[in-house]
Amino acid sequence: MHKITHRFILRINSIAFFILLLFLTTGWAAEPATLNLMPVPKKIIPAQGKFRLNELFTISISGKPGQRLYKGANRMLKRLAGRTGFFFTHGHITPDQNTGTGDLQIVCQQKGKVDLGGDESYQLTVLSDGIKLTAGTDIGALRGLETFLQLLSVDDNGYYFPAIKIEDEPRFPWRGLLIDVGRHFMPVGVIKRNLDGMAAVKLNVLHLHLTEDQGFRVECKTFPKLHELGSDGFYYTQAQIREIISYAADRGIRVIPEFDIPGHATSWFVGYPELASAPGPYSIERGWGVKNPTFNPTLEKTYEFFDAFFKEMAQLFPDEYMHIGGDENNGKQWDANPQIQQFMKQHNIADNHALQSYFNKRILKILTKYGKKMVGWDEIFQPDMPVNIVIQSWRGKKAMVKAAQKGYRTILSNGYYIDLIQPTKSHYLNDPLPPDSPLTDKERKFILGGEATMWSEFVSPETVDSRIWPRTAAIAERLWSPGNVRDVQDMYRRLNVVSFHLEELGLLHEKNYPMMLRRLTNNQDIEPLKNLVDVLEPVKGYKRNQLRRHTSLSPLTRVVDAARPDAAVARNFRQLVAEYLKDGGKNSKQEKMIRERLVLWQENHADLREIIHNSPVLQEIESLSQDLSDCALIGLEALKLIATHRGKNRAWLKERMIIINRAKVPRGETECMVILAIEKLVKTAAN
Repeated sequence: MHKITHRFILRINSIAFFILLLFLTTGWAAEPATLNLMPVPKKIIPAQGKFRLNELFTISISGKPGQRLYKGANRMLKRLAGRTGFFFTHGHITPDQNTGTGDLQIVCQQKGKVDLGGDESYQLTVLSDGIKLTAGTDIGALRGLETFLQLLSVDDNGYYFPAIKIEDEPRFPWRGLLIDVGRHFMPVGVIKRNLDGMAAVKLNVLHLHLTEDQGFRVECKTFPKLHELGSDGFYYTQAQIREIISYAADRGIRVIPEFDIPGHATSWFVGYPELASAPGPYSIERGWGVKNPTFNPTLEKTYEFFDAFFKEMAQLFPDEYMHIGGDENNGKQWDANPQIQQFMKQHNIADNHALQSYFNKRILKILTKYGKKMVGWDEIFQPDMPVNIVIQSWRGKKAMVKAAQKGYRTILSNGYYIDLIQPTKSHYLNDPLPPDSPLTDKERKFILGGEATMWSEFVSPETVDSRIWPRTAAIAERLWSPGNVRDVQDMYRRLNVVSFHLEELGLLHEKNYPMMLRRLTNNQDIEPLKNLVDVLEPVKGYKRNQLRRHTSLSPLTRVVDAARPDAAVARNFRQLVAEYLKDGGKNSKQEKMIRERLVLWQENHADLREIIHNSPVLQEIESLSQDLSDCALIGLEALKLIATHRGKNRAWLKERMIIINRAKVPRGETECMVILAIEKLVKTAAN
């Protein structure tokens, strides 16, 4: 049903699509195929009719909501005004200006707690004469307001909300986004706009990775040399941290700090080298990768330090969970330290894993003393660790399953590493609890959810939004919606709409793209460069630093930084070619669309070459532009052969594959994402 519907939608004009939309939304009770909701609610029941929106639209709030819901309702009304241009006469909604008879009636039983497992459910009913949103908590009502806003539709008579009934609640209680502010610092404004984006897609945990080899990013009054010497001056004051926490809480989002120990700790030792496992002095690390500096777990002063440190941080961060990292300790400083080796022998500590377990248990005791629960990466999962910790799985689902089987609560990040530039589809189909999970019903309850992870080696405040959005919206759906919501084509259809709407929150994932291209062209015409970069993506995985060594001081303003993950133009071309070949090359409309795109790429290089002459920063991708032009010419040749049913011999194929294989080689740490589709055309023509 999904694929057939989507295929029709792609091929009919806007009027026919609107007719089809009306038919499906009034005759369909379970599928999300014609709504623009993301995440898809748990239960949808379409009904007949529409609620027409005009400037007299009013909102009323009843129950015991608290100020958070009033703030949320005002934010929603402002966004609604921004989308429609309506001068709503209702004005600012306050407890004193609340008639109780609004067109949208919000009924909230109580103010919710911003904690793990809180009630986020809601029910939304839209009828032609009014709308009702009910929720047990104000946080549930906030989630419902986001769904309500996504329902806004338009026809020849103006704006409306389709008649519908929605019953919704999240599948998982922990739905997070990690932002690494340690490697590259992200100002408060970046965090706030991403919190708005998180709220729009119903994420509820902001995980701040606050310490790294490259920087210590939070003010510490007990040990001020941590932020004074370990941050290059880029850190959050405690007032700013409270501001972020308050901003997040107003959106029903928890803030969990991560202080990565015992490894990834160089920045701590710039001010306090006596805590390291090897003598200093230390300086802030500029390169990427796993580094040697590690806390000395055998010194009592280490734990005295952490007792005082976590006492202060526990008072600053109200959430009951605190993340200690615990990943990628290579143990080299421990191996080279005779005092540490002697300590291990005296205490029958077999290896570095056991020594880190000793360290973790000492830290756990401190956190427990201050009312906190420990979260850590896979590496803290040791057989002798108590089960009241939370394991964040980054190395694979097997480790997560094993931890859950032993009674540990877990959250999944493996498969959600958005910094690795994987396509949205791969994240979307990555389920913490797939149908074939070996876990029992009891063990499944230990899977709390998951987190998208935005590691920041290769992002700046200018580019970070383009790596987080819109792909994280698909991850948010995976963690909120029922597990059987898995239609990839429909996900991409809705993702395009959601990405557009996220811009109204100040996110820069779309806006900064042409701006960066203008800078790269030295303020020349950006269209030729855009034609190329539209089909480029940064290289995947950890390949970028292998192709060219980067540091925290390297520029993040090149073509690779402007290029976006899961490039839509390239993805759509690959899909078009796949459908054309699947139909045996018989569809003349598809053939025409493919030919037009190939002609554009074949001719584009001549125009881009002139721009590159006046903007040397583009020279690193000049040969890639030429290769795309050459491959497009080959593709046109292949397209003609397919259309006329004339094959070619092996020599013809061999000659053209030399050019195609050359085009597959990355340039400027980017790769062209349409070459494989052209290769399929060529190989089909050869047959």
